[in-house]
Amino acid sequence: MSERLQKVMAHDGVASRRKSEELISTGHVKVNGKVVNQLGVKVDPTDRIEVDGTPLKKERLVYFALYKPRGVISSVNDEKDRKTVLSFFKKVPERIYPVGRLDYDTSGLLILTNDGTLDFQLTHPKYEIKKTYLVKVIGKLNHEELKKIREGVLINGKYKSAPAEVEVIAKAGNSKNNSMLRLTIHEGKNHEVKEMLKAVGHPVEKLKREEFAGIGLGNLQPGEFRQLRKREVRDLYDLTK
Repeated sequence: MSERLQKVMAHDGVASRRKSEELISTGHVKVNGKVVNQLGVKVDPTDRIEVDGTPLKKERLVYFALYKPRGVISSVNDEKDRKTVLSFFKKVPERIYPVGRLDYDTSGLLILTNDGTLDFQLTHPKYEIKKTYLVKVIGKLNHEELKKIREGVLINGKYKSAPAEVEVIAKAGNSKNNSMLRLTIHEGKNHEVKEMLKAVGHPVEKLKREEFAGIGLGNLQPGEFRQLRKREVRDLYDLTK
């Protein structure tokens, strides 16, 4: 059965679907010896696909949950030579990459895989995949500020965030000037949580993602990872049906 070239590349672990589209558009991909630079081309299982002269080799699909520490880049590589999430996977032979990203100073749950189809679906806005964060903020949120977050808050005077779930857990430590929140969103805009809380006057001091698409940290410690169970992978696909 014919499938779109970028989907096949993603399935075979070349890169995410978006990155595969970039490789196609910039002339890095050949099908049966001819350069293909148009998106939408379909290929058959018998077609020979090459990326920069290297034939596609089907990889075993793998899925991992990582507890990303603060001070680590959510990327395959970094031009400033900073530590990336792949530094924890040196013994994993497959070419994996993170699903979405966490900021440099944000810790928590990050999924890594070589399954480009799942990566595409989990990061596409239409599926509204939930992400839950534990947040330390400056100050105490009042009823009106919590209501704004639950209904959507205007950010930088440009756009309104989608409604979020938020609860106040407790004061942070012994300080009366900080609070701990648990906040769940389904948007994927850059710095979304930080911008929402900044907009209601409570800058974020510390941020940790506890859960992504129903996958939690469990007993993982910062820098540790585990392979997802088959049931968990099935559940992830079920979220995007």
